[in-house]
Amino acid sequence: MRKVWFEDDYEIRLLRRGKRRLLDIVFGRTMVIVVLLLLQVAIMAFGAHYLGRFYPALSGIMHVLAVVLIIYLVNKPGSATTKITWIVLVMALPAFGVLLYLFVQLDVGHRYANRRVQESIVSTVQYVPRQTELMTRLRTELPEAHNLAEYTLRSGDYPVYENTAVTYYPMGQDKIGALLDALQSAEHFIFLEYFIIEEGDVWGRILKILEEKVRAGVEVRVLYDGTCTFYRLPYGYPRRMEALGIRCKMFAPLRPFVSTHYNYRDHRKIMVIDGKIGFTGGINLSDEYINRTSRLGHWKDTAIALRGDAVRSLTLMFLQMWDVSSVHFTPEVYSKYLDVPQPAHEKEAGYVIPYGDSPLDRDLVGEMVYMDIINRANRYVHIMTPYLIIDNEMITALTYAARRGVEVQLILPHVPDKEIAFSLAHTYYRRLLENGVQIYEYEPGFVHAKVFVSDDCKATVGTINLDYRSLYHHFECGTYLYASPEVPKIEQDFHQTLAKCVRADAELLKNDPFMRKLIGPGMRIIAPLL
Repeated sequence: MRKVWFEDDYEIRLLRRGKRRLLDIVFGRTMVIVVLLLLQVAIMAFGAHYLGRFYPALSGIMHVLAVVLIIYLVNKPGSATTKITWIVLVMALPAFGVLLYLFVQLDVGHRYANRRVQESIVSTVQYVPRQTELMTRLRTELPEAHNLAEYTLRSGDYPVYENTAVTYYPMGQDKIGALLDALQSAEHFIFLEYFIIEEGDVWGRILKILEEKVRAGVEVRVLYDGTCTFYRLPYGYPRRMEALGIRCKMFAPLRPFVSTHYNYRDHRKIMVIDGKIGFTGGINLSDEYINRTSRLGHWKDTAIALRGDAVRSLTLMFLQMWDVSSVHFTPEVYSKYLDVPQPAHEKEAGYVIPYGDSPLDRDLVGEMVYMDIINRANRYVHIMTPYLIIDNEMITALTYAARRGVEVQLILPHVPDKEIAFSLAHTYYRRLLENGVQIYEYEPGFVHAKVFVSDDCKATVGTINLDYRSLYHHFECGTYLYASPEVPKIEQDFHQTLAKCVRADAELLKNDPFMRKLIGPGMRIIAPLL
């Protein structure tokens, strides 16, 4: 009988840090970082002021450099929307725009991160199964699935699998309950990689099991994004975890140095148990994701679990990011985590592609998977996303699908978590609505799900929002399903969610508050840089 985890006061494990007093904040590490960052900005501002006497000569040089940079941007491959943003910035503020662009492109932190990612990929590519026999069969029987599988394999070494059981979770509490049950079965290793970890009921129950498993000889590793140190976890939290026997790292911990490296966050949510069970989706390890707290009304989120061959890719993605987060790159013997005997899942229908996306290469894998679903849709494509800040290519794909008779429906939040992002989303509504795209807002609260489902045969569930941060600036992951029996369940969940939504139209936009109407168009100019 499955345990009911959140209907009692089951004992939890917390590493409480207590309330932060004013003196702790003033003299703490966070304040040191803020002061040092402000100091660097002040030095740059002072330098600019000091050089003011040479303004005429510098102005001429900067205008020449601005023209050269604009010519370079026009001819450079990449998003047209991003190019336009940079061009507007350079034309409006030549000195600032040129220097900012050079800083972004030449930043040492960016180069260092890219080198670490490439080292990790090179050291692990030998463990990626090429699936030659399966790919040959798909080329003949299902060319549509084969084409996408060929792309993900070439662009990111993400192969297609069969013999994998899939479970879709339409709510956060469903996923967390199943995850806790799965943790109890761990015998060899547990890997966790999450954008957000926050102490509370969810993390307390997980941490208690992790501590018990460590005592039983299970290897446990935890990786979380460094932005958690802002207000969720203390900077020294990994040391506290290590004291329990849990190997723990922060991805890109914040340090007192200005660098674009901090712009690339680890937005993935992955848990792997013994290489046999893997979880991913939009749900972080925090109480609001299971509606234990209700800051934004009802929280709607989704996740997916894999059992079988496809778990291998989730395991490999975790190990790669673990290496990237290491101070010194030391290749491991990955085979003991990857060459895991799998229970037979031959009767499981369908094909599964777990995939990742990196901001440090030119392959927009996350966006291309979404585009593939939209462009190949015949009857419908249904989407859930918390944000809508998209480039012209995505706008064209959505509107073209609607204009050729495909039912294109999007569900977004009605209660925003970020007012600027919500204001930006509303600036896209009018054009999409005029071209036949249907947009709905989840009236009970906030939608955090990242789901695409189409034609009763394909879907993807993951961490990738429809915004620039996810599509261009974050490390992300997702799972593409083709002909899986879970796809109709995802479509059913979409319709159940749709029944709780209000449809967006011209009247809804007309009734937007004045500040939302003002902020949205203004911020759209710099949306690709946010």
